[in-house]
Amino acid sequence: MGFLEEYLPPYQRTMNLALISIMTALVCVSTYLFRIPIPLTEGYFNVGEAIIYISAIVFGPIIGGVAGGVGAALADVIGGYAIYAPGTLIIKFCEGFIIGYIIFTIRLKEWKYWKEYFIIISAVIIGGLVMVSEYWTYEAYVLGFGPIVPLAEVPVNLIQVLVGALIAIPASYAIQSALELRK
Repeated sequence: MGFLEEYLPPYQRTMNLALISIMTALVCVSTYLFRIPIPLTEGYFNVGEAIIYISAIVFGPIIGGVAGGVGAALADVIGGYAIYAPGTLIIKFCEGFIIGYIIFTIRLKEWKYWKEYFIIISAVIIGGLVMVSEYWTYEAYVLGFGPIVPLAEVPVNLIQVLVGALIAIPASYAIQSALELRK
């Protein structure tokens, strides 16, 4: 059985489609409503990162990736940052997918609580660093800012990762606990 068949069994596809839609909307709204512009690079700080992390941690790589990429790209278009939308689609998809994939593949094994917590933190750090480096590359070489100007956004993006993690990790555990109670 392959990854997709295991992750998206036929009887859960409708539920996963609904979850993708809901999480995509939440990423879009949280990215659009809570943003602080960065004039030097024409980018912005936002808290949509937290919803991407929650999507990936709780629901896995497909939902985390699609919700992150599409939701954040829609927020860029709606918010007047359309120049970032193509890069955001790919960058945030990769971020959500990587985090979800690391956690999903590790959860298949039996881990003690503290080890799972360590894996989640590690996955968020890896996904966050991918996002930071991909935005630097996009701004430097695709948007043509050169390698120096995008460095101004690196600390802001790192803070965005930290804030997202501080919100998402405890929230994810609370959501997972609530979902387990419903079973």
